[in-house]
Amino acid sequence: MAIRQRKPTTPSQRHTALDDFTDVTKGSPEKSLLERVKRTGGRNSYGRVTTRRQGGGHKRRYRRIDFRRDKDGVPAKVAAIEYDPNRTGRIALLHYADGEKRYILSPRGLQVGQTLVSGEKVEPNVGNCMPLANIPSGLPVHNIELRPGRGAKLVRSAGLSASISAKEGDYAHIILPSGEVRKVHLRCRATIGQVSNVEHASASLGKAGRHRWLGFRPCPRGVAQNPVSHPMGGGEGRSSGGRHPCSPWGKLSKGGKTRRKRNPMGAMIIRRRQKKSRG
Repeated sequence: MAIRQRKPTTPSQRHTALDDFTDVTKGSPEKSLLERVKRTGGRNSYGRVTTRRQGGGHKRRYRRIDFRRDKDGVPAKVAAIEYDPNRTGRIALLHYADGEKRYILSPRGLQVGQTLVSGEKVEPNVGNCMPLANIPSGLPVHNIELRPGRGAKLVRSAGLSASISAKEGDYAHIILPSGEVRKVHLRCRATIGQVSNVEHASASLGKAGRHRWLGFRPCPRGVAQNPVSHPMGGGEGRSSGGRHPCSPWGKLSKGGKTRRKRNPMGAMIIRRRQKKSRG
């Protein structure tokens, strides 16, 4: 996979850098693994906006992903690497020996025709899934469960990977991409390797219209709105808002803590994620 630059025939093309999709081997998805996506436009059952800046976008269908990888001992052959409009990484279509078909998150370097297997006593090769207790420390992993059997919740975006720093008692110490170190039970499963589509962060949409195609609506600045719509709006001429940056409901938007004080999973965090410098 690489980033493709456009010939600057228009101002938007000058800044456009998109995927070339050379790693995708199949264009049409597997029909038996598709589901309908209900479009809400950010509205609830009463028709009121509960999530702003959502709506529009191209019609899409959901690909049913196997986040549990619980089909132990049955080898699966990689039939295709496909594009998924619902996530940043690529997905892989597996054909199991018993005839079943499933989608998984495609790790980096996975090839069509490769054989994958999940279970406790398998080789720690790229794409194989096993409990954290059987994974050697230092190997890159992704698709990590938080609770055994519940399915993967961590490290699922394009280009991400985590690593096991230590094992103590019933828990493994996982170094997440954000720098956070978290304890995860050794019975939780993870997949060996790094999530595919590593160059996703280098892509540039180039124009506002392409962002609308993805289902995002505009995000106007607070100081550009009327005072009835935003606390930082109004004023004669251009203004700086007259107060600290905040949301339309007055909640501080820069530097304010958003984690719950009594988070049940907070006891599993050994080291908090590293703060990014604002340079």
